Amino acid sequence: MPKPHIPLDELRVQVESCRRCPLCDGRTQTVFGVGNPHARVMFIGEAPGKNEDLQGEPFVGAAGHYLNELLGCAGLRREDVFIANVLKCRPPGNRDPRPEEIQTCTPFLREQTRTIDPEVLVTLGKFSTQFVLKTQVGITRLHGRVQRAGKFLVFPIFHPAAALYDGAKREALENDFVTLGQLLCQIDEQKAKAAKEAQQQNGQ
Repeated sequence: MPKPHIPLDELRVQVESCRRCPLCDGRTQTVFGVGNPHARVMFIGEAPGKNEDLQGEPFVGAAGHYLNELLGCAGLRREDVFIANVLKCRPPGNRDPRPEEIQTCTPFLREQTRTIDPEVLVTLGKFSTQFVLKTQVGITRLHGRVQRAGKFLVFPIFHPAAALYDGAKREALENDFVTLGQLLCQIDEQKAKAAKEAQQQNGQ
């Protein structure tokens, strides 16, 4: 028997009081995640940066503004999706997440994913992609190609911050968001077709 989903508000309280790793000592506040609790698309970044730590919300700096633009390429708005990170606390100096920090923090992310139950997980950057897909293959090889992790479709994409620092990634990133929009349309078409077939069978 599957265990019941934990409501997001209850999960948020657990995250806010978490002291499971040393990152809690340097945080201004935790960054739980934000967005539609019933989103069909969930974006997973790596870890909060300075602005996120101050405001308690993911993707609020320059990378966040760029993400908002990119969502439009997929026919999405920020309020349509849910955005979270692998880590809920900012690593010092924005360094990369450490394996032990990922291991300690990701049960929160797993519970968020179970509760929101999106159709597609969009992993932004190396760490979230490698965690979700349980792979060591780099984001450069995986981006823009649909994968599967259990019941979820997974769509790896470069982190928006990477395109701000490396203009060569900007075109690839924008193309991948267009592909994401096409993927969502395909899912809608498949669901409509399945519903029509079921209706026809019931009518016989």
